Amino acid sequence: MKIAVVGTGYVGLVAGACFAESGNDVVCVDKDEKKIATLNDGHMPIYEPGLEEIVRRNRQEGRLSFTTDLTEAVQQSSIVFIAVGTPQGEDGSADLSHVLGVAREIARAMNGYKVIVDKSTVPVGTSDKVRAVVKAETAHPFSVVSNPEFLKQGAAVEDFMKPDRVVIGAEDRRAEEMMLELYSPFTRTGAPIMVMDCASAELAKYAANAMLATRISFMNEVANVCELVGADVDQVRKAIGSDRRIGTSFLFPGVGYGGSCFPKDVKAMMRFASEKHYDFKILQAVEAVNHCQKTRLFAKMRAHFGDMAGKTVGVWGLAFKPRTDDMREAPAIPLIDALLDAGSTVRAYDPEATKVAKGIFGDRVTFTSNNYDALKGADCLAIVTEWNEFRRPDFPRMKTLLREPIVFDGRNLFTPDQMKQHGFTYYSIGRA
Repeated sequence: MKIAVVGTGYVGLVAGACFAESGNDVVCVDKDEKKIATLNDGHMPIYEPGLEEIVRRNRQEGRLSFTTDLTEAVQQSSIVFIAVGTPQGEDGSADLSHVLGVAREIARAMNGYKVIVDKSTVPVGTSDKVRAVVKAETAHPFSVVSNPEFLKQGAAVEDFMKPDRVVIGAEDRRAEEMMLELYSPFTRTGAPIMVMDCASAELAKYAANAMLATRISFMNEVANVCELVGADVDQVRKAIGSDRRIGTSFLFPGVGYGGSCFPKDVKAMMRFASEKHYDFKILQAVEAVNHCQKTRLFAKMRAHFGDMAGKTVGVWGLAFKPRTDDMREAPAIPLIDALLDAGSTVRAYDPEATKVAKGIFGDRVTFTSNNYDALKGADCLAIVTEWNEFRRPDFPRMKTLLREPIVFDGRNLFTPDQMKQHGFTYYSIGRA
């Protein structure tokens, strides 16, 4: 099939590359000339494991191309995906101006029947708005489909190629059949393709992310209670996770969730519910807990040291999660801001997010080339992101580099007994 993907951000680039990998001819469109030039030069604007190899292979084999010419891309394609950003407005709502603007451009470029697919995360009712915009601009026949993505950063390629499910909101048979054909190579192992109305498909994405965010905030609350009563949150997590009705995913306590999806989608769901005069109290609590959890490590440091002025803190991990360079809503940001405001010096390391972090903090933070350099002369270590390379460190080397052997572990990478044996003063989340 011939596919156009408008938007070469995280979702659009992964989708375009994976569709090409399954044998389709895909053209990815972006108005950012610099980004398109970067892609045509063989470089990636984002870090995502496995993506660069797929893009390179499919470009070489002629199935994947990049352009700024939206009109040509639309006219040579039968299915056009809209994968542009839906940034959060000041009131928490999703800004649809980019989605609707692209829909208008698609309509003006059409030369025949097209399936126009909302791939961006959009609130309920967006398909109707896209349909109205397109209808006002063209006499050509078209269908509008909602096809939300369910990708985890750090595992997006695998998630796309081997999905748990594919959700398609389609309201006419012709579009439904084209989408079923497009996705059939990805569901041969039995993953369901769920066809439903557009409103349900749009809501499904928000509901999934809101549920996962709720699990995280719930476990962080449990962890905080564990600290008060002398319980071990890891044991509690294992006990409840063994219940088949609950399962083990998203039950790890920490310093809060971040990224491009959970914070924005929780706010957006509350917002469009409130527009229908519904007060989504659970999500209000989820968001409030998450905000407080991001201050837990700093509170533990202040409780230990008292005045943080003049202290040097080594920070391991800046991205909101491992296997990505994304720092949107990352817990490292409020922690580092609090330390700097308190008069501390910060030495930080992340395997992939240093460039992004430099754009946020500039020269206010010292960025190191490896995790051990972040410890040189530091009064303590704060672990914020659970990169695998942090899980088996050289503890004796850490002790020689730190002024004091003190670790504040926001991801529970180590056990209290283990750290005691190595001679560290150790603070974690939800454990005595």
